[in-house]
Amino acid sequence: MKHACAKLSDAELLARYGQGDEAAFREIVSRYKNSLYAFLKQFLNRQELAEDVFQETFLQLFTSRHSFDPSRPLRPWLFTIAANKAKDALRKSQRVAAIPIGTLSDSEEMSFDDVLNTLSSDSTMPYEELEQGETSARVAQTIANMPENLREILILAYFNKFSYKQMANILSIPIGTVKSRLHTAVARFAKEWKASVGSKESR
Repeated sequence: MKHACAKLSDAELLARYGQGDEAAFREIVSRYKNSLYAFLKQFLNRQELAEDVFQETFLQLFTSRHSFDPSRPLRPWLFTIAANKAKDALRKSQRVAAIPIGTLSDSEEMSFDDVLNTLSSDSTMPYEELEQGETSARVAQTIANMPENLREILILAYFNKFSYKQMANILSIPIGTVKSRLHTAVARFAKEWKASVGSKESR
């Protein structure tokens, strides 16, 4: 079943998933879990928040399976959900001390709860390899220090390769704003990077 699902398009998987095919859901999760989790970890810069939002994103996919339009590409839609939930999580964590979301398993239709828990605790995800080494650690720190709106667009553009149009849809802003914000983000990153390298060399 797994091999059969692996050959299907996103739209075909969603159609099967809408009919209750659990293997199709697992294939969707498997297909997008690494890039989505890496995006959340870079954007939120806190592993416990990234794990919570990661689970919430796929739970949203689970609960919205009947309303999803198969003609829409799945990847930008998933990132839209993740970006919105990540921003909500940041706002919430700034208001109160962050607590792990323990209410997810209370849902009566959580047949995928164990799957999600296993996925989010998977310590062999590729982002671990990306984060090794001093340079990548400095890149991560420079991005983490940037304002939320600039950090978000930089990660979407350079780490996830979304087009201007896709980013406009994900962030619900005009393409002109995407371009100017990305330009600002790149300039800000270059400035911060130069400063961090300079301060390291002067030590």
